Amino acid sequence: MNITVKTGSLTNFDCEILLVGHFEDNQMPEGTARLLDEKCNGLITELIEQRDFEGKLYSSSVVYTRGLLRSRRIMITGLGKKKEFNLEKLRGVFSKACQKIRDLSITQLATSLDFGESEFSIRETAQAAVEGAMLGLYRFTPYKTLEEDEKGEISEFTIVESRPGLLEDVKDGAKTAEIISRAVYCARDLVSTPSNDMTPTILADRAGDVAKEGNLKFEVLNEAAMKELGMNALLGVARGSAEEAKLIILEYNGGSKNDKPVVLVGKGVTFDSGGISIKPSEKMDEMKSDMSGGAAVIGTIKAAAELKIPLNVVGIIPATENLPGGKAYKPGDVLKSMSGITIEIKNTDAEGRLILADALTFAGKYKPAAIIDLATLTGACVIALGDYLTGMLGTDSDLKEKIHSASDATGETVWELPLWHEYDELIKSDVADIKNTGGRAGGTITAALLLKRFAGDYPWVHLDIAGPALLLKDKPYIPKGASGVGVRLLVQFLMDRSQSSNANP
Repeated sequence: MNITVKTGSLTNFDCEILLVGHFEDNQMPEGTARLLDEKCNGLITELIEQRDFEGKLYSSSVVYTRGLLRSRRIMITGLGKKKEFNLEKLRGVFSKACQKIRDLSITQLATSLDFGESEFSIRETAQAAVEGAMLGLYRFTPYKTLEEDEKGEISEFTIVESRPGLLEDVKDGAKTAEIISRAVYCARDLVSTPSNDMTPTILADRAGDVAKEGNLKFEVLNEAAMKELGMNALLGVARGSAEEAKLIILEYNGGSKNDKPVVLVGKGVTFDSGGISIKPSEKMDEMKSDMSGGAAVIGTIKAAAELKIPLNVVGIIPATENLPGGKAYKPGDVLKSMSGITIEIKNTDAEGRLILADALTFAGKYKPAAIIDLATLTGACVIALGDYLTGMLGTDSDLKEKIHSASDATGETVWELPLWHEYDELIKSDVADIKNTGGRAGGTITAALLLKRFAGDYPWVHLDIAGPALLLKDKPYIPKGASGVGVRLLVQFLMDRSQSSNANP
């Protein structure tokens, strides 16, 4: 979809359909909707007065302009109640409206972001509108071959701005949204790809493509290199698979040479059968999504480079499959991690924390300003928080607060769980330093407590995305399937951090 911003008035624009918004509690159209209504002799007012359209959130109605405008149709979409309106709802509004326009086989639309008085800046509004449209229109179709699966797409999305002095802010917001949305597309595509076409090697190749496009430093460690480093926890998980494990490293240097980087670590299990502690067969197909954390890191670095965020950022993705086999690691085994800490294996399906343990230790070599890891780590987090919330645990209050702020801005909601040290007792082992699971009770917390041992003394936050990484039903701007969760959250965090650093050098 081509995103353009033009100066002028929607009343004079020639397009298949014009899209405008209306609040539920307004008796009359406002902003651009009012201008169109005046040109169309009150068509929109009549629609509202007859209660054929009430402005309820995500509702919409199409009217024909009867030759009174250059454009044939107007879609008026509901913004809900004005006092409840926010940018998250705006994303949903544009997503739902664009999906309905696509269903009408319309390929081009023009819109205005003038809904009347607003508490949000035009830049924020433009970014939210474009994000909603692009993210809501995403579809994963590479494996669709039947004609009935072939549907048209919106090819042209134009924002028309008539108000003086706002054009550049609209352009800036729209461009930012387009870059971030395409990074989310990247993450969604990686997660959606079946595991036979998304092995650790292929994931590394895709990361290499991102590095080439963004002029990033790129390195992949093979199993021999990891063995030299003592990454026996990661390699232990990989033993059951015929596919070689990879440690993928992406470096974006947008800051000063001596600036400490933010290191992002993403779990990259390209398929998780559970290993010897095998999962039930039902829904095992969804375990292609166990590399969602790694995909989010790749998407985030891609966006950071395109946005030219003035920070140094390193992405580390430990990538492997977790399969049963003659060489697979087993319950009762003891693995010596890169840090030297020994780990007793109680359950081979608690593999994510093992590969992250070595990746977090490796992250320490960058002497980072902060470490953030993302992982589809525990079913316990889904039980605690449901399908839509990300669990957050960490050691640094300021870092957690900054992630909370980014969460509020993006709608990728995080909820903090306690890193309660009394639960350390649950992961103590009788035969090794620690064991890889503390049991069902407090499973998200005990998993994070294990990771904490490998994060060093650096400010660190762990994000458990087991719930929102793969959705089983549509949300307003997240179609069912891979969500790309974490990309917008982390990009916002990085943008906020860079602005804070510039304000306080």
